[in-house]
Amino acid sequence: MLTTNIVSVFGSQISLIASNTFPTGITLSQFPDDADPFDIPEVQIGDAGMGPNGDMLAWSKGVIIPFNLNIIAGSDDDKLLSILMQANRVSKGKRSLLDVITITIVYPDGGIATFSNGIMNAGIPARSGTAAGKMKAKSYKFMFKDYVAD
Repeated sequence: MLTTNIVSVFGSQISLIASNTFPTGITLSQFPDDADPFDIPEVQIGDAGMGPNGDMLAWSKGVIIPFNLNIIAGSDDDKLLSILMQANRVSKGKRSLLDVITITIVYPDGGIATFSNGIMNAGIPARSGTAAGKMKAKSYKFMFKDYVAD
């Protein structure tokens, strides 16, 4: 019997809750064609070393989970994430709202991944362009303490 594994992210949606800026949540789905829509890089959850007598030592370690989100520049989703970035950016005379972020991905195959207890830690503040005359995708970066998958 032939088994088909659905590996498409076409139709994925992301829900983002920001404790102060968007407490009821927003839905993001305007992903670009020139950058990965979302990327969760590899994290190292343990390490090992060698003692002076050749004994292997192994240990686990806590890690922050990075989450990169790319959005079509100038889109409604970009405008919402720009608001979130500005709300959490400090400058002279302006304090951060210190939003606690939760992101949930709903995949086309019904799978769900939830990242919680996070912060927005980076973003592109303005639109930029390519030599071909096209606006570049806007990138927003987050860091999370917790992750749960179905």
